[in-house]
Amino acid sequence: MIVLTVYSIFAKHDTRDFDIQSSPSGAEEEKVTSSFTSVNRPVASGTRTGLFRTPISGGVHSATSAHDLPPPALAVRNLMEQARFAHLCTLMSRMHHHRAGYPFGSLVDFAADSVGHPIFSLSPLAIHTRNLLADPRCSLVVQIPGWSGLSNARVTIFGDAIPLPANQQEWACQQFMGKHQQWASQQWGNFYYYRMNSIRDIYFIGGFGTVQWIDVKEYEDIQPDKIASDGGEQNLKELNAIFSKPLKQILSTEGEVDDATLISIDSKGTDIRIRQGSQFSIQRLSFEVEHGVQTLAEAKKALQKIIDGGLKSKS
Repeated sequence: MIVLTVYSIFAKHDTRDFDIQSSPSGAEEEKVTSSFTSVNRPVASGTRTGLFRTPISGGVHSATSAHDLPPPALAVRNLMEQARFAHLCTLMSRMHHHRAGYPFGSLVDFAADSVGHPIFSLSPLAIHTRNLLADPRCSLVVQIPGWSGLSNARVTIFGDAIPLPANQQEWACQQFMGKHQQWASQQWGNFYYYRMNSIRDIYFIGGFGTVQWIDVKEYEDIQPDKIASDGGEQNLKELNAIFSKPLKQILSTEGEVDDATLISIDSKGTDIRIRQGSQFSIQRLSFEVEHGVQTLAEAKKALQKIIDGGLKSKS
């Protein structure tokens, strides 16, 4: 059976014991499973066969277990591997003579090292670089690739970012270029590598009823899924080239789907961004593989099995 899920989140409090509340109408969690033939319009309102329509109740652990999601710490590590850009928030220093002490947000590229600490390549001319030299406290907001709304996964990492010493610059360069292979040809100026050496806290919103403060040590100790860390963006491009059109065809059973794009992948499944006109939704497609998917070849095989089953049900 093919299971396709759509989620919605209603958050009430922002605390370390955060729990997902039921909808304003008091509806309980509803789970509907079906083959692709019974999938309806992802952006329509109400509850229909084939979709999860109501808010997930029971908190992060219930949502993770019920919907076959990676544990939150692993989900964050996977996200850090697949995202290439993030918003770096620093504190304005007095040297700028503008809004000293106020948060300053800027878009940066980054790479995560073997324990998940972000590495940055920063220009000494940039405002955020000067801010970090005056005060290393910062936060990094990382969004799932293909961001389309508040139902998407994102994480905020709090920490202290400092310039790495000269004897670690080459190591940092290799870490960075492993993710941004085209970066060397685009570099200009006197860039210098920084690392968030101390991670103070991690706040994760998974977009599927998964909202939690993550234990830093657990995050540092866990390793990302191989399928998420090996190939990353290139894997998604290759999978989309093969499966985007078949997914669109199968999902267009009752309502026209303009686009179906895989935006993230892990060992348990993939997140698909569905577009219908100007409306977007994120759907979770679980792999039917007992031990999970680890390689691109295994991902292709698992997705082809799902596509074949969907086409067979539709015919």
